[in-house]
Amino acid sequence: MPGGPLQSLWRRWCRYKYRFVPWIALNLNNNPRTLRYVPEESKDKIISDEDVLGTLLKVFQALFVNDFNKQSDLLTMLPEPVKSKYQHLLGFEHHRMNLLENKYQQQNISKPEDILYNTLCFSVARGTSSLISAGRGVFVTKGLVPRGTVVSMYPGTVYQKYEPIFFQSIGNPFIFRCLDGVLIDGNDKGISKVVYRSCNGRDQLGPLKMSDSSWLTSEIHNPLAIGQYVNNCSNNRAANVCYQEFDVPADFPIELKQYLPNIAYSTEKHSPLRCVVLVALRDIKQGEELFSNYYTIVS
Repeated sequence: MPGGPLQSLWRRWCRYKYRFVPWIALNLNNNPRTLRYVPEESKDKIISDEDVLGTLLKVFQALFVNDFNKQSDLLTMLPEPVKSKYQHLLGFEHHRMNLLENKYQQQNISKPEDILYNTLCFSVARGTSSLISAGRGVFVTKGLVPRGTVVSMYPGTVYQKYEPIFFQSIGNPFIFRCLDGVLIDGNDKGISKVVYRSCNGRDQLGPLKMSDSSWLTSEIHNPLAIGQYVNNCSNNRAANVCYQEFDVPADFPIELKQYLPNIAYSTEKHSPLRCVVLVALRDIKQGEELFSNYYTIVS
């Protein structure tokens, strides 16, 4: 291969081709790197689905309560069993609104990253990666992430393996391929961004949102929804997080769905919503960057 621009272009293609859907389809049988290899499906779980669900509910509930002054109108549209869970907050919020009349109410609302720290004792954020030419990465900005903890989520539009994603995949390094062929497009730009916003608006029921689109902006409501920026490990940077697939249960609280950073491309209710979380493989200290293998191999 000649040097100069062509060599640079070839290196970029060699890194990217494993996420280019047409190339994957043509080379599926000959290239094991296009698949996440797990000898037994159960071994793909670093922690249980119950633990993943518990963490998400804990964080989402804290975000919901923190932003309750904007949620009280929404609650009036929900079934009585849902409203009853927040009845004590409705009374408190009414009293607080009277006290804060003609004042700037936002001063008493914490930032999402602070809510994450107060809930799980750590916070994460995007920053310039420590890897040369890697662009952005994800860092633990505060606290300690214990081993076996959900540290972030992989946001994006969820495609079944038979659904069209050709044009979205072109030049897109943010497509995650699940074990069963389900694809998650975590790109926050271009066609991918337009598709996600369209699906987000399609599924909204009045003021009640079924997913979170704030990860497409600089004002992220769910501080975990930055997993697409976690870089692959390198020869001198060992992986400290692992991808784990998780299907959202049918009884997931409707008022908390507004924080889910994933949405189905199709309107067919043939399967649960697929999410992918990143789980810490060891204790991760403040200031450390998160690294993972794109295709997690669990032996």
